[in-house]
Amino acid sequence: FRNDFIELFNRSNVAVSLSGWSVQYASATGTTWQRTDLSGTLQPGQYYLVQEAVGTGGTVPLPTPDANGSIPMSATAGKVALVNSTTLLTCSTGCVTLPSIVDFVGYGGTANSFEGAGPAPALTNTTVAARSGNGCQDTDGNATDFTAGPPNPRNTGSPASPCGGSATQPVVATCPATLSTAAGTSASANLSATDSDGVVT
Repeated sequence: FRNDFIELFNRSNVAVSLSGWSVQYASATGTTWQRTDLSGTLQPGQYYLVQEAVGTGGTVPLPTPDANGSIPMSATAGKVALVNSTTLLTCSTGCVTLPSIVDFVGYGGTANSFEGAGPAPALTNTTVAARSGNGCQDTDGNATDFTAGPPNPRNTGSPASPCGGSATQPVVATCPATLSTAAGTSASANLSATDSDGVVT
């Protein structure tokens, strides 16, 4: 893909307002953070795509981003924070304990701040760190929760993926009230079904 990107995901069963929030990035051992402001509301099981700076070598545009930034992100190691304000962070280590941090990922072996016992895997220009379970796994351990793999960027228009099915509405079938036929003769009837949230778990 042409651009660096950050993907958010709402693993809860309630809508979350992103108004006044930001995603922030710093180098693996840095204290200088850059931010991209967020807006809108993220529904349960919904993804949110933040487009950042143009990288090197990519030619394919991202899906339509939900927020646009200009942060150049390292392909190998760095720190990314979801922050419930637009105030820039100043930490290098110990960032995850700050009260403004909603979520935090340190990736690559040189990252000096991360959740849990170690950072998420190191990356390349053609891989991403993706949270397991389509975003649902969160044990507060970056090394445990994230795996490196090919990119699959998703935005708010992508199919939702509610965690545990708690936010999934049932498929409702409509069948004919009666259908009768004599033994040995064929018959047919029209069946239909609706799914109010478009998600089948």
